[in-house]
Amino acid sequence: MAAGLEKLPVAPESKRLDITAPRFSNPTKITNPLFPISRLRSVIFSGKVDGKPFHTETTLLPQTRIIEWSPGQRVEARVSQYFAYLDGRIEEIALDYYAQADDGSVWYLGEDVYDYDRNGLVDSTLGSWLAGKEGPVEMIMPADPKVGDVHRAENIPGIAFEEVEVKETAKTVDGPAGPVQGAIVGRELHDDGTYSDKVFAPGYGEFYSAHEGDTEAMALAVPTDALKGSAPAALKTLSRAAHDAIDPALSGNWKSASQGLRTASRAWVAYRREQVPPRLAAEMNRALKALSSAIGKRDRTRAGSAAVDVAQSALDFELRYRPPAEIDLGRFELWANQILVDAAAGDVGGVRSDVTTMEWIRDRFAGTIDPADLTALDAHLVALRETVANETEDLKTAAAEARKLRRPLQLEPVSP
Repeated sequence: MAAGLEKLPVAPESKRLDITAPRFSNPTKITNPLFPISRLRSVIFSGKVDGKPFHTETTLLPQTRIIEWSPGQRVEARVSQYFAYLDGRIEEIALDYYAQADDGSVWYLGEDVYDYDRNGLVDSTLGSWLAGKEGPVEMIMPADPKVGDVHRAENIPGIAFEEVEVKETAKTVDGPAGPVQGAIVGRELHDDGTYSDKVFAPGYGEFYSAHEGDTEAMALAVPTDALKGSAPAALKTLSRAAHDAIDPALSGNWKSASQGLRTASRAWVAYRREQVPPRLAAEMNRALKALSSAIGKRDRTRAGSAAVDVAQSALDFELRYRPPAEIDLGRFELWANQILVDAAAGDVGGVRSDVTTMEWIRDRFAGTIDPADLTALDAHLVALRETVANETEDLKTAAAEARKLRRPLQLEPVSP
């Protein structure tokens, strides 16, 4: 038994599916329905951690990575960007590496983890590991999971350890667009002796996670939840009204801000008559409530942030109708607006956090826009980073640079 696991109730090796080394012939074509990572373009989770709103965005990146997972054994892995926000601010980034074995099982080849503090600075990289260096390649999803099966998604005690036992199969769960059949339920043991409850669902992959009061649940996935046609008029009106409320909120033009809120609220009532993903609906309700409260209290900082949140929530709904790269361009612009809010409030940590967020979102759409436009955008990002990277912390200049990125050169995604 590996060091550090002696006191844990781990399963006997006879029950584990991850003991035999995998064979990889076509590793980047990940077709396992319970972990279809090469098909999922963008995924949103919603939940609560430490009693605070928790929101994640997972994006399949275009690049792959070659990993030597065993001496002389190399595999090409898909790369997925996991982005976690806690209470509206960047909490964690992880670049995850996956490959599918010839039998249909999906294997985890490591992750680069960056945990951030409330000032937008990297606080820790604990949890980072790479197969073949820190530990072995591990199975994250069996090819055909059955009740009682056990596999380790991570197997490096002291860095990352997860042992999952399948408790239930063929379960029906409530999804963003209705019931989803064929889900599995697992119980995950960690190296501190605690457990998480996990659900994986066809077409979605990881669907739900709960650990000691903290919860994360699927809010939306595309293309699984994508819809044909353009976004409904009410959703477009909602998004436009939220954008239009940002500047009035910042300037204290409460008449215009209130009008934007009324327009957004009416549009939301009209749009939600359709079947809308319930967890996204909860986030929109929370954002509109926060905007109403902030306007009522004449609080410019809170009103500006809430208007940005309403616009972000509207973009999440628009993900069902528009390419992910377009949505990420919109998110990028909205975080530039958030810089204006935080700069006006004198919140250096907030501005630094916003800049970091924009830098990571940039990586999602970088390969889909014209190279010349990307070069210009990157120049503005570098200038923006410099305003909060030294002791002067020039928030006035940061705001000026952010204004240049509110409409990032009117970029449109181009065909790859």
